[in-house]
Amino acid sequence: MDNAATSEIASLIQNAHIKRSPSPRHDLNPSTTASEKQPVHLDAHPDPDASDVDEDEVPLSVLRPVPRRHAMPPLPDLRLEQTYLKSIEHAESWQAVAWITFKDHVLLCFAQGLLWTLVLSGWRHVNRSSKFSGRGVGARLRRWWWDVNNWKIPEEGSKMKNDKLAKNVSEVSAAFVNV
Repeated sequence: MDNAATSEIASLIQNAHIKRSPSPRHDLNPSTTASEKQPVHLDAHPDPDASDVDEDEVPLSVLRPVPRRHAMPPLPDLRLEQTYLKSIEHAESWQAVAWITFKDHVLLCFAQGLLWTLVLSGWRHVNRSSKFSGRGVGARLRRWWWDVNNWKIPEEGSKMKNDKLAKNVSEVSAAFVNV
């Protein structure tokens, strides 16, 4: 497939999604207060008698002007179809379209899931060795959270207080001594 055919396919896919006869009732944005603003008209020759500002007085609006609001950047287009069509727009062959599709829909999703799983596994590993004793903020927060959820806080060294396990360990060690 040559470049012209690939460009035609991408153009065909994009053009198929354009609404040829949009309905003004359903497809237009609703009016906002910004669309209803009226521009300010200043009088070229104001009446000096109608002003409440004395001749030698400077208005406060000149001394302390209202700061301008910073314009926010435009919101990104997060629709899957539009971003996909934008990414295959300049593909030169069907292999490039296949690679973009595989990368966007399989590879990146897999990488995101893998990274999230590794983060959660690491967090569980770090939390597994957390201690409840101590006066630090982390220990206090952990004790508070377990108390709020009515969980039993494990005792220090509770792993070594299992009498049944201790009895079995002594019997096994005695068995090895006799051999």
